[in-house]
Amino acid sequence: MQTNHADADAGTSAAHSKATSSTPKPASDKAANSNALQLNGSEILVKSLQAENVKYLWGYPGGAVLYIYDALYKQDTIQHVLVRHEQAAVHAADGYARATGDVGVALVTSGPGVTNAVTGIATAYMDSIPMVIITGQVPTPAIGLDAFQECDTVGITRPIVKHNFLVKDVDDLALIMKKAFHIARSGRPGPVVVDIPKDISFKKTTYHGYPESVHMRSYNPVLKGHGGQIRKALQLLLNAKRPYIYTGGGVLMSEASHELRALVDLLGAPCTSTLMGLGAYPSSDPKFLGMLGMHGTIEANNAMQNCDVLLAVGARFDDRVIGNPKHFAQNERKIIHIDIDPSSISKRVKVDIPIVGDVKDVLNEMLFMLKESPSRPDQHALAQWWNTVNEWRKRDCLSYDRHNSQVIKPQFVVETLWNMAKDDDVYVTSDVGQHQMWAAQYFKFNEPRRWINSGGLGTMGVGIPYAMGVKLAKPQSEVFCITGEGSVQMCIQELSTCKQYNTPIIIMALNNRYLGMVRQWQEIEYSGRYSHSYMDALPDFVKLAEAYGHVGMLIEKPQDVEGAIREARRLKDRTVFLDFRTDQTENVFPMVQAGKGITEMLLGSEDL
Repeated sequence: MQTNHADADAGTSAAHSKATSSTPKPASDKAANSNALQLNGSEILVKSLQAENVKYLWGYPGGAVLYIYDALYKQDTIQHVLVRHEQAAVHAADGYARATGDVGVALVTSGPGVTNAVTGIATAYMDSIPMVIITGQVPTPAIGLDAFQECDTVGITRPIVKHNFLVKDVDDLALIMKKAFHIARSGRPGPVVVDIPKDISFKKTTYHGYPESVHMRSYNPVLKGHGGQIRKALQLLLNAKRPYIYTGGGVLMSEASHELRALVDLLGAPCTSTLMGLGAYPSSDPKFLGMLGMHGTIEANNAMQNCDVLLAVGARFDDRVIGNPKHFAQNERKIIHIDIDPSSISKRVKVDIPIVGDVKDVLNEMLFMLKESPSRPDQHALAQWWNTVNEWRKRDCLSYDRHNSQVIKPQFVVETLWNMAKDDDVYVTSDVGQHQMWAAQYFKFNEPRRWINSGGLGTMGVGIPYAMGVKLAKPQSEVFCITGEGSVQMCIQELSTCKQYNTPIIIMALNNRYLGMVRQWQEIEYSGRYSHSYMDALPDFVKLAEAYGHVGMLIEKPQDVEGAIREARRLKDRTVFLDFRTDQTENVFPMVQAGKGITEMLLGSEDL
């Protein structure tokens, strides 16, 4: 979790922002001359978004933002997408950001608009997603007086944003927007909230142009890694007998997949990835051991525990990855940790060589040093290490009953999709639960930013909004949403948005009539007491999809799975809801129980 809030000690006032920043440079001499425009705050906001090259804005109108909506009505370069719930506005902008690397932008009104958006903001914060969320606020004189639809947006969102601003003067708005985008996308990315009181949105001022650059005295993230530390790290890797490369979402955020692949290939070492890092290194490559952690593979987890030098790249050693820290610390190993955020280094696990810097920059420097160095890894030791890894691999921990002709195995649905679409231009979003883990295990992501899911917060309901955001960003690509019958109902109303804005996606619900992951934990940890995890009154998803103007299909037999997916893909201009009735008893394995070490895995029902 991020702690490097810019100007966090006093950082919500525009006055403080002015005190810590240089004077904005006018975008042009023309903008700064005596013919400068007289604009209201809403018009300045729109010009700021246009200057940031914002193409899409997801939102929902309300009283506090009507001047902003009026300004949006008068322009035609930014497409506003009207969602059906503010949570979905933030999720859709989040999905857009994850797929493109651009800053996602959402707009909500004051009070309940803000509180509805909180889950989306927290989701983006936990996964370090660059976003700017514009929130309406009651007029400045009414703040603190319990006005209609008032809430303390700055106070509510402070723990779940990289930074937030309350705009107190319309003259500061352009500079604040410049800062918001700069903070959101630089360093360790994250969401930034800009709270705009209604009077600020209609007050007029002289517009001097959008700042070309911004400098914040208290916010200067380190990008270039320390050369001496990088050299030490490389020497450690070259002398390793059992090297291992552990990667996370930071590789994707830094657009460093190319550099990572080059380093892994030059070193010849095995590598793994967190849930959030999948696709940075090709999952189909033999050097990739699969995802690690609570539902990781035997080989990935055992290599993590038994390596002698571990290179952690843009990952944070979270609880779902290393399990019990005491168990993890039992085996002696040297740890190198590359991360843009110094607060993430040695936060949960003590490291030997910390390198603070942008992942792409650090890996480039490491590659340069490696190519210049005459030293190479000990090939004999490396071969022995690979022999050990391949022995672990012989136990196919992702096996399941692939030949069951009576009931649809959920893994089979994902594996079938992978076999059909692996060579195509495809994005996969998911909600949270068993289906998410099966998607991560059985769809082999070979390219970055193709796997869009909520990792840190584990938010149900993101699947459809994520898919909408991705489809607008990548209209020529196929977008699949792998979900469950529980998660999908949390933002099901966004099927209406899909229809209005013509974002054809394929929704694949692995419907086992349970809150699957809750049921799995209740079976294993609570002696099978399934307390409120069964879905007793599910809708007819086929009819529901049709009611929203889409196509619905019910699939109940394994032999019909491939045909249904093929038919859905053929209907390129339609959103299709595939309701797969799957095995109710299937669990996600491997599994590391809470409090256990990452090598203390349950591998199947025989271990229960």
